Amino acid sequence: MLCGLAVAPFGFRRLLGLCNNFSYVVMLSAAHDILSHERSPGNQSHVDPGPTPNPHNSSSRFDCNSVSTAAVLLADILPTLVIKLLAPLGLHLLPYSPRVLLSGVCAAGSFILVAFSHSVGTSLCGVVLASISSGLGEVTFLSLTAFYPSYFLLLTSPEPQDPGGAEEAETAARQPLINTEVPGSKPGSSSSLSLQERWTVFKGLLWYIIPLVVVYFAEYFINQGLFELLFFRNTSLSHAQQYRWYQMLYQAGVFASRSSLRCCRIRFTWALALLQCLNLAFLLADVWFSFLPSIYLIFLIILYEGLLGGAAYVNTFHNIALETRDEHREFAMAVACISDTLGISLSGLLALPLHDFLCHLS
Repeated sequence: MLCGLAVAPFGFRRLLGLCNNFSYVVMLSAAHDILSHERSPGNQSHVDPGPTPNPHNSSSRFDCNSVSTAAVLLADILPTLVIKLLAPLGLHLLPYSPRVLLSGVCAAGSFILVAFSHSVGTSLCGVVLASISSGLGEVTFLSLTAFYPSYFLLLTSPEPQDPGGAEEAETAARQPLINTEVPGSKPGSSSSLSLQERWTVFKGLLWYIIPLVVVYFAEYFINQGLFELLFFRNTSLSHAQQYRWYQMLYQAGVFASRSSLRCCRIRFTWALALLQCLNLAFLLADVWFSFLPSIYLIFLIILYEGLLGGAAYVNTFHNIALETRDEHREFAMAVACISDTLGISLSGLLALPLHDFLCHLS
């Protein structure tokens, strides 16, 4: 069942992993537009044709939508959380190829549903499909890294690898996949672990899971709870444009730091969690007191926020790859990817009442 993925060009497999979060990120970046505009039959876009912003609550200094963008976050993350919680229990029984196919179908369906919807409710259904695609794809591709030393060496080796050696290692890693029809029969597969072994591995991962939960809780509380409220009226950007810039700069920071593992490696990810919490406290204070004079200062802080989040993610999985045994690595990768989703879900649940409180207060 794994033959299709195993013999596919390595660059193609990288492309699948790169595109996995595409729909997830697009839905979050469009959250303000999804909630701000219900498309009429004559309007072929969720975005108004004119540049003039259309505030939903002009009496509020925050220019609030009636519903927080955290609603889109929850629709985009709760299905992912369910998938990741259930994945260590039985997802290994489903071969990798059907998982990738299902992930791709859900991603395509999410864009089609949102593009042609006429209401917020229908758009949120499309967001749910994006969440299913992202969650299933992430747990699948992270688990697959346990079988490809060319990727594992990237996580573990401080020096550039010899191209010939890396090619040989990759070829050796592919052989069990090519010759095996059922993933449960692979030596060292997570399906061969007992419940006691799984529990022992999980307890050992808590040192890495908890900081990553905290990092993602803080940054997505900022992204979906505070971005909408960090509104500057003294700029040429509309509210929706400001929100999109915030999201773009955050993703740019994440991309840069997730690509920097060879340059900078961090053993103690608790430090990143602390710095991200300080970010949250600082921006929450600015929402309340409005003491930052320029949106460009916010831009810099958000870029820094993304750098912290990406560094926490890539260094967490790097440390897990280094410190888990070969037979535990597939299971450990699948379990650890719950961390970010759990933190994001908690942030969305708390961001909703915060939005209502601040908007009604102002």
